[in-house]
Amino acid sequence: MAKTVERPRMNAQPALTSMAPLNPPERLLMGPGPSNPDPRVLAAMSRSLVGHLDPFFVAMMDQTMDGLRQIFQTQNHHTLPISGTGSSGLETIMLNLLEPGDSAIVANVGHFGQRLAELARRAGADVRTIEAPPGEIVDPADVDKMLTERPAKLVAFVHVETTTGACQPIAPMVEVAKRHDALVAMDCVTSFGGMPIEIDALGVDAAGSCTQKCLGAPPGLGPITIGPRAMAAARARNAPAHTWYLDLALLFQYWGEDGSKKRAFHHTAPISSIYGIYEAIRIILEEGLETRYARHRTAHEALVAGLDRLGLSLFTPTANRCPTINVIRAPEGVDEAKIRSRLLDMGVEMGGGLGALAGKVWRVGVMGYNAQVSRVDRFVDALDEALRAEGWRA
Repeated sequence: MAKTVERPRMNAQPALTSMAPLNPPERLLMGPGPSNPDPRVLAAMSRSLVGHLDPFFVAMMDQTMDGLRQIFQTQNHHTLPISGTGSSGLETIMLNLLEPGDSAIVANVGHFGQRLAELARRAGADVRTIEAPPGEIVDPADVDKMLTERPAKLVAFVHVETTTGACQPIAPMVEVAKRHDALVAMDCVTSFGGMPIEIDALGVDAAGSCTQKCLGAPPGLGPITIGPRAMAAARARNAPAHTWYLDLALLFQYWGEDGSKKRAFHHTAPISSIYGIYEAIRIILEEGLETRYARHRTAHEALVAGLDRLGLSLFTPTANRCPTINVIRAPEGVDEAKIRSRLLDMGVEMGGGLGALAGKVWRVGVMGYNAQVSRVDRFVDALDEALRAEGWRA
């Protein structure tokens, strides 16, 4: 009699379920980022897709690079949007300019200064940091002293620290670094497109930003610019950068080098995101840089006046403030998280504090498309209503 062989039972597959249609809520995004993009940018991102080596797209890559140069105020050829968020652009800078055995000094005045230091460490550099309390900035004299004691290849700093609202003046930092023949790298994530940065005039060797703040597009790209001294350092490395995706030498085989029209495949660029940054740049150049900077200042002043009416004040010392990110002291006796939650129920977002400032402050961005007095007024009115609902009076 034949034996019956039992077949192994297959694990039952979970039943497939349907997904609800995408229907995100409408928000006024007044936090530290992302900010609401200009509607023209969102419309541009919905245009027909082409290939990442299509002649149309290659020509648009060149125009995008040129537009970024105008906003960075630089002649640097090596100016492009990295395919990744702002952090990817800053990581590109650190991993290409630094290698094991190099020395770097990082000015640290908050969370994003700490991030720069960590990026430098991951590149293999010997990193020394200079700290300043929340809301304060680093004294360039301290950088000078540290460089005198021991030279460094690179000095890095954050122009506008998003966690504290402190703005580090660019020129004095560059002056000190250049005196000691050090490269200068700058995080301009919260200032690019909303405040003057003038890369060439000020002598910054490398700078990185993002798209979702003052530039006025959704997150997804990391605009950077790399000057001649920095590119020379990247090319003089003892070994290739410890990254393939962010290797400048490989990236510019795709983005174009020395005027060559030939492009080599490196990665599939996020075409729709490039459409978005292209349109955002067009909007900025149409408006004019000085007009745009003035609009950000006017919106910031409207916010400060509105906060004063509510009996609220900014955390950042007056001398260190900037127009793009505003850090507000949460009033005594108020649950700051409940206020943010009430605002969100009203369709308005603002950010809470990070690190040492968690639970103590609110962070309000006045950036890009949202740097309009009408949008600031809507935010102030909503904040007033939320505070009153929690029983707080000025």
